[in-house]
Amino acid sequence: MSPILLVLIFVVSTLVGYKVISNVPSLLHTPLMSGMNALSGITILGSLVATAFAVAMGSKILGAIAIILATNNVVGGFLVTHRMLKMFKARG
Repeated sequence: MSPILLVLIFVVSTLVGYKVISNVPSLLHTPLMSGMNALSGITILGSLVATAFAVAMGSKILGAIAIILATNNVVGGFLVTHRMLKMFKARG
């Protein structure tokens, strides 16, 4: 694919994503975040597959870094969601 087409796809997907998320009511932001955190787990799978098929050592190192960062993203997202949900729990 040409770089211009890739940039165009990126810009259009960014604008569509912004429009979709901006129309979500505030009440639904916490469940939406939780769902997105679960969906982010796919990035871990992708980085595992990419690292498994890597041939060059540099690619394997970048793959290992991608696995660590993707795992950090998912775990951090679930921790933040859990913390937010604890705020809404009834005391007692």
